Amino acid sequence: MKKFRKVLDGLTTSSPVNPSGSSSCGSAAGTPSAAQTPRELEIQETLMSEHFQICKTVRHGFTYQPTALAFDPVQKILAIGSRSGGVRLLGRPGVDCYCLHESGAAVLQLQFLINEGALVTACADDTLHLWNLRQRRPAVLHSLKFNRERITFCHLPFQSKWLYVGTERGNTHIVNIESFVLSGYVIMWNKAIELSTKTHPGPVVHLSDSPKDEGKLLIGFESGTIVMWDLRAKRADFRIYYDEAIHSVSWHHDGRQFMCSHSDGSLSMWNLRNTAKPFQVTFPHGKTQRDGRKESCKPILKVEYKTSRNSSEAFVIFSGGLSYDKAGRRPTLTIMHGKAITVLEMDYPIVDFMVLCDTPYLNEIQEPYAVVVLLEKDFVVVDLTQSNFPIFENPYPMDIHESPVTCTAYFADCPPDIIPILYSIGAKHKKTGYSHKEWPLSGGTWTVGSQAYPEIIITGHADGSIKFWDATAITLQMLYKLKTSKVFEKPKTGEVGRGAELVEDDPFAIQMISWCPQSRIFCVVGISAHVILYRFSKHDASTTITSLEVRLQCDMEDIISPSDTENTPCFSDPSGHSPQPQPPSPRSITPDSVRDSIHCLKVKDRMIRMPPGYQAELVVQLLWVDGEPPQQITCMDLNSAYGLLAFGNCNGVAVVDYLQKTVLLCMSTLELYGSADPFQRLTRSPRKNRQSTSDFCMRGLSSFYSDSKKRTRTSYQSLTELSDNQVSLDLERSKSPTSDHVNGHCTSPTYQPCPSGRGRVPGGLEGPRLARRGPGRPPFRKAQSAACMEVSLPVSSLTEESRENSFSRSRSSSVSSIDRETKEAVTTLQFAESYGRKSDTLPTPCLWVGTSLGLVLIIPMSIPTDEQERQEDPITVAPTATVLMLKGSVLRFGFLDCGGALILNPYEVWRDQHAPEDPDRPRKRKLFNFSPSSSQEAIGDGHLAVVCSERQAKVFLMPSQACLYVHNITESSFVLRADVVSVCNSVCLAIFCANGHIMTLSLPSLRPLLDVNYLPLTDMRIARTFCFTNGGQALYLCSPTEIQRITYSQEMCDNLQEMLGELFTPIETPEAQNRGFLKGFFGGNAQTFDREELFGEAAAGKASRSLAQHIPGQGGMEGMKAAAGGVVGELARARIALDERGQRLGELEERTALMMTSAETFSKHAHELMLKCKDKKWYQF
Repeated sequence: MKKFRKVLDGLTTSSPVNPSGSSSCGSAAGTPSAAQTPRELEIQETLMSEHFQICKTVRHGFTYQPTALAFDPVQKILAIGSRSGGVRLLGRPGVDCYCLHESGAAVLQLQFLINEGALVTACADDTLHLWNLRQRRPAVLHSLKFNRERITFCHLPFQSKWLYVGTERGNTHIVNIESFVLSGYVIMWNKAIELSTKTHPGPVVHLSDSPKDEGKLLIGFESGTIVMWDLRAKRADFRIYYDEAIHSVSWHHDGRQFMCSHSDGSLSMWNLRNTAKPFQVTFPHGKTQRDGRKESCKPILKVEYKTSRNSSEAFVIFSGGLSYDKAGRRPTLTIMHGKAITVLEMDYPIVDFMVLCDTPYLNEIQEPYAVVVLLEKDFVVVDLTQSNFPIFENPYPMDIHESPVTCTAYFADCPPDIIPILYSIGAKHKKTGYSHKEWPLSGGTWTVGSQAYPEIIITGHADGSIKFWDATAITLQMLYKLKTSKVFEKPKTGEVGRGAELVEDDPFAIQMISWCPQSRIFCVVGISAHVILYRFSKHDASTTITSLEVRLQCDMEDIISPSDTENTPCFSDPSGHSPQPQPPSPRSITPDSVRDSIHCLKVKDRMIRMPPGYQAELVVQLLWVDGEPPQQITCMDLNSAYGLLAFGNCNGVAVVDYLQKTVLLCMSTLELYGSADPFQRLTRSPRKNRQSTSDFCMRGLSSFYSDSKKRTRTSYQSLTELSDNQVSLDLERSKSPTSDHVNGHCTSPTYQPCPSGRGRVPGGLEGPRLARRGPGRPPFRKAQSAACMEVSLPVSSLTEESRENSFSRSRSSSVSSIDRETKEAVTTLQFAESYGRKSDTLPTPCLWVGTSLGLVLIIPMSIPTDEQERQEDPITVAPTATVLMLKGSVLRFGFLDCGGALILNPYEVWRDQHAPEDPDRPRKRKLFNFSPSSSQEAIGDGHLAVVCSERQAKVFLMPSQACLYVHNITESSFVLRADVVSVCNSVCLAIFCANGHIMTLSLPSLRPLLDVNYLPLTDMRIARTFCFTNGGQALYLCSPTEIQRITYSQEMCDNLQEMLGELFTPIETPEAQNRGFLKGFFGGNAQTFDREELFGEAAAGKASRSLAQHIPGQGGMEGMKAAAGGVVGELARARIALDERGQRLGELEERTALMMTSAETFSKHAHELMLKCKDKKWYQF
């Protein structure tokens, strides 16, 4: 508990803090202003540094760039490996675990120790890892690094502790799983093939023991050579030389025959009685041509050969094998059952597949019941027990990336009734035709923890769709999907015009989301400069969507027009800023602009039937002006109690009354200041020769994820800092943040490229009239702040060098303020009950406006309180001269009462407008208002306003507008995201910086509580989607297909173990079937042998130390550390300390033993050398 006493009266907005006083990521503490006053403000802050800790909780979505697949048939657990070194473990719904190799090397192959709670991974860095799955957080127990050979294939027989490892050189090594050391038993490639063979057989592509005899190992080489190796006799039983390369091999359960898939699209069947040639060769998808030859087919990459009790015909399942002449066909999985051939077309290329069987024993009838298909961007499970082969409904959120995610929103502690309602509406639109059987991956256990509360994640997508997800208790389930594209008309084929030019790949892409869970009003901002407002209803309705058009394009008058080759602006009139033309009414169109006043998309103007759920009520669109497309919307806010919607861009701000369907305010940022403009504005001359606008338009956001068709470039569009000292204002405004280099690229928020030789004017946001385009510049530059990054595509004329330079070059900081742009973007908006003027005694509805120059404006509004008057009387909006100043673009507002508690926005209680009328209970608007305090005296004290910018955070006392605290967050980077959140029954300011730091500051004192370099910003996707929420949680899009949730709360970190699912459950291994006396007598039973006798150190000796290096893991200790949370945390920590001490002592003992062994070896070799040279004469040396 810490008590802060702050002085109220006589304070000014200027801060005594030196803006350049902090060069680190954050200053030591919030700095108060000092003055004398008789009254004191007492606020007790309860949050301390001990309340915060960064920890990853769970990862949702589809594994990005998957590479491998494995399944435990007893535990019913599936593992998926990825190219980035991640391993995803899936069981029953709720059992979902992600672990990552420290090396980050791609996972080549996965092998479960069936029913042992362990997993072996083979990575691209030629390292084997043994993972312990008997803990909630899996960890590596052992690692084995191969130094001289590359791993190509691994095989672990059931109930065996010896792992077969094939290498690129064609050798086969054997690893002891228990000790994770190599055996001295090695099958060399030159011993496996005949001595007369002149060519190398190639890498090992297959290893498997015979179902009939475990002492026989089948080795498949890439060149087509197959060897049956007798492990006991250490020789080859037979060798097969086939003309076509081998991709995979699969045994029949009786061990008498096997099937191979080849590179020419063929399947060959081999019988052990006659290995001279295959007894059957088929081309499943190859037709016989007129000349009698088979048409060429693509390789069959994998085949599985499974038998069933209910049918004498076996299942042959394979991927690939289609003929080359069928261009454009999608990837296929073929299921052959007898004479029936079923071809399943997939949406994406097949990475791997695996047939799920009832028994883990290879020498029994397999009885397949499902096949798991791992695609590049999807995960499908096919039911093999039904003739039409339906797929199972996937309980995991694998379709987050169905359309690329463009924005996210996270809401914790939602109203408890909202999730069931959304689920009931969304369930009506679910797809049908799924298998009715239970989901086959049923391993592990999971229960809802005691800390669960309603959470919802909303994702916006490139195709204009919105998805609501139930994120309660670290799970993720689809609730409801909304398609915003249904609001607009489909563009007609052959339609011409500037509006049609804007309809690119993703004209409906979502940029921003605003949702009021209490009133259930939902608002989205699209990339085509449109805003759609939705209301929720349980009933369907037939309504007409109201459309409003806004001309938010207010350019300054130019005073001097220099030559076309110059970019130097001229000074404006010293008496004040240049005069501004009054913006026309949003619906008025002047004669000169008839051809330009068009919108990007056409709203449906007819009666539309809307199903239950979210129903569109209003669409606001920005229009083209003077041949320029509308600038993208940079911020938006709505308030259901006021019935108002506000949005802004680089030109100004607009306020819409969505109850009366009118535009209340449409003004440029400069007009909002009036006479209170804190500095002199500079102007730019227009282009003399305006380029045609037909070659550019707003770029789609889904191209952000394209890595093959288009090369994308991301840039942070942010404005420069603004000093509190107006004397050095011009100098400060000409500075740029220090470049932050990520992977050799500059991520400075204020840099924009200039590939051509012409100098560019360094500015933050380039408006359409002020931005000059050279022949090599991107045709359209959208203006946005760091709070809302944008993604732009370079035109084809850009060279590779210029693209790279767009990241690596930094803005010059020595350019004078004369060369600055005059545009000032609106970067954040928020409605609140506040004070618009210093003389106000009671709070009124206000709109807080933050700009890219670090200025804050307060716009008070007069809203009728009576419902009838609210529907008819106009709302008065009166911009005042109130201006607050910060350094950097303003990102976030927050409001606290004088006791330090968070003031929530007033809202309208939800009511279904399309419900049947009840004469006894007429529908009226019911408003819920959070006043700062119940007493009039407290109301008279005002409230605290928290303002956070890219560089700075300040706390103001309203209505006096006195600056109480200042904290310089960073000087070398910039803030990407800031939110005022509730944590541990208190409130704090959570911050994410571009340099990867996550910070929390206490409120209102802005005292640093947490500063962790958590997430290096290697991907702009992270910056765009990172968001905080209450309860100490946050999320971001860690890949195009995955959402990573994290917590910065110590309490949640302690309880995380209880929330996670158990991967391993004790299950008895099924017994092998008794196959009878006759089959055993005639050699039908599998012959068992003791592998320890062959591979153990006593029989095979030790392997060469230079071949592989054993690396002990920390799996056991990490498991204990993970279990150290909860009630017995302290006791467990003490036990961990003792175990660590014992472990260190054990390691010391091991090192001592190694030194003794080394000394003995050296002594032995020296003695042997002495004996060897004992009888030699001096001339024999």
